[in-house]
Amino acid sequence: MYFYICEKHVLPTLANIPLIDLRPQHLQRLYAEKASGGLSNRTVQLIHITLHKALKNAVKTGLLVRNITESVDTPRVQRREMHVISETDLHLFLEYAKDTPYYALFYTSLFTGMRRAELLALRWSDIDLELCQLSVTRSMQYVHGATRENRISFREPKAAKSRRLIALSPSTVITLREHKAKQADLRQSLGYPLLSDSDLVFSHYDGSPLLPNSVTHAWVKLVRRCGLHGISLHDARHTHASLLLKQGVHPKIVQERLGHGSIQITLDTYSHVVPGLQQAAAKKFDDIVLSEQTDTVKQNV
Repeated sequence: MYFYICEKHVLPTLANIPLIDLRPQHLQRLYAEKASGGLSNRTVQLIHITLHKALKNAVKTGLLVRNITESVDTPRVQRREMHVISETDLHLFLEYAKDTPYYALFYTSLFTGMRRAELLALRWSDIDLELCQLSVTRSMQYVHGATRENRISFREPKAAKSRRLIALSPSTVITLREHKAKQADLRQSLGYPLLSDSDLVFSHYDGSPLLPNSVTHAWVKLVRRCGLHGISLHDARHTHASLLLKQGVHPKIVQERLGHGSIQITLDTYSHVVPGLQQAAAKKFDDIVLSEQTDTVKQNV
C-alpha cells in the first residue's frame, strides 16, 4: 500500500524537491491538489500517513531535524453512518446467501465480527473445529495498480490486539465443516492437489485468493436481492458487535472478538447501544433491590 501511494501520488509531485528543502506548504499544496482532483478525504489522509511514516524514519536516522507533516492539517474524514442488520433480516439474508459461493464466508463474517482482510487471509491451520475456535494471525493486503505477482500479500496484523483467538458458535463450526468438505470434494473432482492445512479457507476452486472487491460486490448484490439497501460488508462486523451488546455480553468480550485496541474504542463505536444497556442495568438493579425488600417485608409479617 505504501509503495503504491508513493509511486502514484507522492513522487510525481515531490520527487524533484530535495528532502532538506521540503516544507509544510509543499505538503499542503499536494493534499489540496489531490482533494480537488477527486480523491476522497480518506485517501488524502493515507497519503499523509505514508509521508509521516517516511519522514519520521528520516528524523530517526538524522536526515532531518523535524517531521514537517506534524505542521500540516489534513482533511477530516467523516465517519460513515453505521447500519445494523436486525435478527429477522439476518435470517432472511442467510437464506438468500445459501445459494451463493460466499455463504460460508458471509456466515463467518456475521458470526465472528472479523474484518474482510482477516477473513480472506484465514487458513485451515488457523481453525480448530474440535475446540471451536480460530486464530487471527494475519490479514490480506491488496495493492491496486500493482503487478499481478505483487498485488496480494499476507502480513501480520499491525496492532497487537488484532492478533486474537475467537470462539466459534456451534452453528459456525457446522457451516465451516460443510464448507471444508465441499471445498475438498470440488478440488479433488477437478484434479487439483488435495486440501491441506496451509490452504485458504475462502478461495477460488484452485486455491487462489479471492479479490477483496469481488467479495464486496457479491455482498452488495446479495443485500439488494434481500431488499436491505445500504448495508455494507463492514456492517456485518457492526451487526455482530451490536447484537452481542444487546444480549448483555460484556463490552470487554466484544472488544476482544473484534480486535479493538482498547475497550474505549468499542464503547465509542457502539455508543448507540449503550442507552439500551443502561436502561436494562437500571431495571435489573430495581429487580434485585425491590425483590429483596419484598422478601424482607414478607418475613416480618
